Amino acid sequence: MKKNVFTLLVALLFLGATQLEAQIKTPAPSPAATVMQTIGLTDFTVEYSRPGKRDREIFGKLVPYNQVWRTGANQATKVSFSDDITVEGSALKAGDYALFTKPGMTSWEVHFYEHTTTSSGGYKDATPAAKVNITPKKMASVRESFTIEFTNLTEDSGHLVIAWDNVEVPVKIGVNSQEVAMKSIEKTLAGPSAGDYFNAGTYMARVGGDSETALKYIRMATESDSPKFWQVKQEAEILAKMGRHKEAIAKATTSLELATKAGNDNYVRINKENIAAWSKM
Repeated sequence: MKKNVFTLLVALLFLGATQLEAQIKTPAPSPAATVMQTIGLTDFTVEYSRPGKRDREIFGKLVPYNQVWRTGANQATKVSFSDDITVEGSALKAGDYALFTKPGMTSWEVHFYEHTTTSSGGYKDATPAAKVNITPKKMASVRESFTIEFTNLTEDSGHLVIAWDNVEVPVKIGVNSQEVAMKSIEKTLAGPSAGDYFNAGTYMARVGGDSETALKYIRMATESDSPKFWQVKQEAEILAKMGRHKEAIAKATTSLELATKAGNDNYVRINKENIAAWSKM
């Protein structure tokens, strides 16, 4: 009995020590950072880690010249943007990219890889989507923490700046704000799409809104040149909910034909079940 009690006490002490250890937190030597910036109408996000200088010689020693560098610490630095852009004149599609550099005394290569992994070692054999050369600038003061920031913002351009120690590397970013703005203007002035009306009608029907309005919205989609089987099914179910079963059966029959043509067995089954049920009412 004493042996069992002793064993239990040892186990509890060990568990307590383990939990205490799990609660200990210490500051990261290279803390994570996120930078968000809008240039024109394009949204940019940079996720990276920020090592400190800490009295070390950085470029040419800690970060060797003429070797590809992960441009930060820990995981691969990730740059995201919402629209197509240019980097020093080179086109890049909207999306997520891993940012690497090859520092040199008089020129830096800046590489943008399509982002596939957070591991900085996962891009050794990859081909960059864009690679540009930048002349580094010497800063008058020392930047203690590695920094990525956006400067010189206009409606159509800006600079993504990589800075650490007394070196900064400004990468010219171009955005096509006029094209993005015109697309937004044209879409807004053209009014809601058939899909917008369908979504509005479906929502109203789901939450018990005005059925007549829901039906009106749904028909903005189903009375188009190419109604979809799921849209017509929704119209049939709204009609049935309103007690208009004859009309509901006619629409369900149309949805059944469209679903059969599209090869969607699930909607074929649902429409058949609906027709059978409404035929009894």
